Amino acid sequence: MTRSTRRIALAAALCTALSAVSFDASAVLKVGDKAPDFTTEASLGGKTYSYSLADALKKGPVVVYFYPAAFTKGCTIEAHEFADAVDQYKHYGATVIGVSHDDIDTLKKFSVSECRSKFPVAADPQRHIIDAYDAAMPLIKTMANRVSYVIAPDSTIIYEYTSLSPDAHVRNTLNAVKDWDKQHRPQ
Repeated sequence: MTRSTRRIALAAALCTALSAVSFDASAVLKVGDKAPDFTTEASLGGKTYSYSLADALKKGPVVVYFYPAAFTKGCTIEAHEFADAVDQYKHYGATVIGVSHDDIDTLKKFSVSECRSKFPVAADPQRHIIDAYDAAMPLIKTMANRVSYVIAPDSTIIYEYTSLSPDAHVRNTLNAVKDWDKQHRPQ
């Protein structure tokens, strides 16, 4: 078993075990806080590029979602759901980016197979972004918790949701984007 395969197997086992435990504590960043800016290596459709949150916010709201590890069961489910909903986010002028501690080579594959080349995933192997957003797993600080933020174009956090279950992240963030759009759509 290669080191990468062992890491993925360990992450999958931890995510499965932790899914039975409830981590109801919300992330420290709250609605109304300014989102920390970041620029990092990301992959979309297997192609690597430099992703800038500031540049993405110039186009509209951004959903930044953190996930524990690429190719694990819950993270794959969540990536599929975000990929399926990308056109709905775009309808409201929003974009999506996933962030994990995975390296860019892993994310190049994940961006194609699980994200279906619909949205980028960002590499944060040193956990600078995860730490800035207080999105570390409570018991395993080396991995991101499953935390979703919706950030308005002025960098204000307008929605935050933390749950290890992938089930409601897309629904909840999409509703937040729709609510923001209603309030900001030109009449």
